[in-house]
Amino acid sequence: MLQEEVQQLQDVTEGRAAARRAPRPGTVAETGLSLLYLGDLLVKHLFEQGALDLHQLSRESALAGSVVEEVCRFLREEGRAEVRGQGTGGALRFGLTDRGRASALEAFNRDGYSGKAPVTLEAYNERVHEQALSNVGIRRETVMEAFADTVIDPALLDQLGPGLHSGRAMFIHGHAGTGKSYIARRLVRLLEGEVLVPHAILVGGKAVRCFDPAVHHSLEDPAETSPAVQLYLEQGHDPRYVRCHRPCVVTGGELTMERLEVQFDSATHIHQAPVQLLANNGMLVIDDLGRQRMSPTELFNRWIVPLEERRDFLSLANGYHFSVPFDVALVFSTNLDPLALADAAFLRRIGYKIRFAPLERKAYLAIWQQQCQAQGWPYEQALADFVIDELHARDDVPLLACHPRDILSLAQDQLDYQGLTAPDRETLSWAWRTYFGDFFEAENATSNAVGTDEESTANRRDAP
Repeated sequence: MLQEEVQQLQDVTEGRAAARRAPRPGTVAETGLSLLYLGDLLVKHLFEQGALDLHQLSRESALAGSVVEEVCRFLREEGRAEVRGQGTGGALRFGLTDRGRASALEAFNRDGYSGKAPVTLEAYNERVHEQALSNVGIRRETVMEAFADTVIDPALLDQLGPGLHSGRAMFIHGHAGTGKSYIARRLVRLLEGEVLVPHAILVGGKAVRCFDPAVHHSLEDPAETSPAVQLYLEQGHDPRYVRCHRPCVVTGGELTMERLEVQFDSATHIHQAPVQLLANNGMLVIDDLGRQRMSPTELFNRWIVPLEERRDFLSLANGYHFSVPFDVALVFSTNLDPLALADAAFLRRIGYKIRFAPLERKAYLAIWQQQCQAQGWPYEQALADFVIDELHARDDVPLLACHPRDILSLAQDQLDYQGLTAPDRETLSWAWRTYFGDFFEAENATSNAVGTDEESTANRRDAP
């Protein structure tokens, strides 16, 4: 009970803070949007959903009832909307006239967006600056606490922590399987606090979708769930924004140059924000660097100006240019040689180059033990030693963070198939062979064949 009360108090405090940063507008003028734009937005909703009452229009547009009333009055005066009776609780229902339906089609042709009302570009820029990553103070004790459940070298954390605190880009590299992607994704837990993310931003008369539920994890809004809290918060924050955790966007080999620009769907006439804008006030991880369709040089060059000026310059499909703050913790991750991806001059622009190395024996055993516990098996030191001293040593395989999970997962499949409960040496050897296939045998065979060919060549050379 006490914990619930503490959580509610925290929700109230955070909700009040959000309301101070972005108070709910009570008039059209306070939204920063024109009456003409809001009129077009509401006729789109009425066109798509039929007659709606004021409460429904308010919910669909994320506008206060007083704002919706003002816009509906304007639409009635223009002959685009009419009253269609009363809904639940006596609220007036509005529908489109023939003129209104025609204007809705024209509005859709200009801009296909018909979601929550957007915020202005100026308001968005102000929010991003207020929520800047520089406001998050990252300290060593916080980093160590956040990764207390993770087997990782403290010296590595002492590189990652300052890198994230600095706000500069980080370049993490090392052998595949050393845990780069896993650790990079978990870094976002160090970025404490909530942010307000708009559903859309109005740029040059076009709405650019910004909120993505796959990226932006919404926080429960007490103003929506508790009447008592809603009364306490008065009007709450501007519902055109969603209260979220700081975002973490991860993209890999699928990344294209197009995704770094505003995307336009010619069929729906809708603009979508690029990945770095979705990641604003949070983190963007570009994983598997060097595996994208574009060259690493092209990708790096795209970030030179944003990294130096902390602003990103974008354009709409019609050529309208604009800029937004670039407040992103940018992390590059690759298992390729950094100098094979970019020259030393560019790498110097990235403040932090951090190498993930294979594990020491102690760390490997700790991960092995964690994985055994996760799968409900007793930890047997002899079996772990067997894997390291015989399997890894025999095939000259470095100790990587991914191996315990992958090998024991395959062993679990075999045990389930056989109806057994715990692994032994034979099961682990089978899992090892299955995991690595015949790569080592093929490599040894190739080496032997090369040796034989060289010996034959030498013999022929020595022959009279």
